Amino acid sequence: MTYNHQILFEKLNFLGPELVKEMIEFCVVKEFDANTELMREGQFVRVVPIILNGTVKVFTKKEEREILLYYVKPEESCVMSFMACLNGEKSKIYATTMEDTVSVFIPGEKLMLWLSKYPSLTRMYYQQFEQRYSEMVDTIRHLLHDKLDKRIIDYLSKKISVTGKNPIKISHKEIAAETGTVREVVSRIVKKLEKENKLKQHHDSIEVFL
Repeated sequence: MTYNHQILFEKLNFLGPELVKEMIEFCVVKEFDANTELMREGQFVRVVPIILNGTVKVFTKKEEREILLYYVKPEESCVMSFMACLNGEKSKIYATTMEDTVSVFIPGEKLMLWLSKYPSLTRMYYQQFEQRYSEMVDTIRHLLHDKLDKRIIDYLSKKISVTGKNPIKISHKEIAAETGTVREVVSRIVKKLEKENKLKQHHDSIEVFL
């Protein structure tokens, strides 16, 4: 799909026509294949994304283990990138596309100006901060209190909700990385959940009985 001016107005109309006109003039729209790394820890953040189509996974990583922080969906942005760009700091997160994704990127030199000029942009980021804070608190609560079998079911259910796909193509290794455990443990728990008729394993995917 070619993102002409009319499509951008339709996708970004929640920000108001005046801001969208400036975004068309100064912002860049880019398309990415699935599983493309958009951001890594330690990288300076020069632009802030707003997703037009697709989904981005934002996570932190220690060695081979990942902890999912949140997903960024259409009409949403990455608040961690926003803060790093605003403060001239390095990224503290990794971001990877889960599927083919299209994003518009706000240049850092325009960000502060547009935040003061357009309340719609400020409102969007306040809403995003509230949403992401709530999601990260939920992540910490799951890590502290939930048994691993519940965490895995919740993780798969959320991923299905985000992608709209069930069965979802995913490996035990990927589940382990994103839930902070190891593949052998995931394989054992997935087998247990299958016996309990909570999910079904296919050749390269898992179906959750929601």
